[in-house]
Amino acid sequence: MGHLDHATFGWLTPVLSYVMASIGAALGLRCTVRALGATGRSRRNWLITAASAIGTGIWTMHFVAMLGFGVSGTDIRYDVPLTIASLLVAVLVVCAGVFAVGYSRDRNRALFLGGLTTGLGVASMHYLGMAAVRLHGHVSYDPALVGLSVLIAVVAATAALWAALNIKSPVAVTVASLIMGAAVSSMHYTGMFAVSVRVTPSSQPLPGATAMQFIFPLAVGLGSYLFLTSAFVALSPTTGEREASASAQRPVESVPG
Repeated sequence: MGHLDHATFGWLTPVLSYVMASIGAALGLRCTVRALGATGRSRRNWLITAASAIGTGIWTMHFVAMLGFGVSGTDIRYDVPLTIASLLVAVLVVCAGVFAVGYSRDRNRALFLGGLTTGLGVASMHYLGMAAVRLHGHVSYDPALVGLSVLIAVVAATAALWAALNIKSPVAVTVASLIMGAAVSSMHYTGMFAVSVRVTPSSQPLPGATAMQFIFPLAVGLGSYLFLTSAFVALSPTTGEREASASAQRPVESVPG
């Protein structure tokens, strides 16, 4: 059995991955709040931005954490198409959950279905990302811990959607995003603790790309997207601010004397 190290760079990757998950959650919640106060195309665009932020944050969290993953006795490579597919899965399933909540008239039903769909999708993203790992050996999983990680993903997704529906103030959104970041990180590391590897020593080159060749540049790019989108959301006027501005620009009707 190969020795698994989930933090080869110490606390750097766990902390950084938590930060990315929290930023994605905070941005997604703020965009969802904006969407629920908008109509038509504006609502759709805000929901798409929310889904991309949450999905990107979750994916970036996963693979930043994977930068610290190592197995003694073997190198690790990543299948590029599968890794990209895991990113698309993350964004698409979150999009489905966010749109279900954003447009459904029955919020409780949408919350249940959206949380279940999004949670299962996040878990699928995680294990699809793990399927992209290439190493000299055989990877197996503890079924109980896998089931626990899926449960955590569903609960975390449902809590995120509930927060999007019920939390409005910036301070409350910040607290909710920190909790969500912890939940997503817990799901990831629970899933990783389910992993065991039986190493088969070999001198054959592994297919795929190293984490630094592919994962790191992509994670940096997606992290930059989150920061730039955060700046855009922060500078965009809220619905209340737009209404106040429009009201201030209307000409004042003169009162007949």
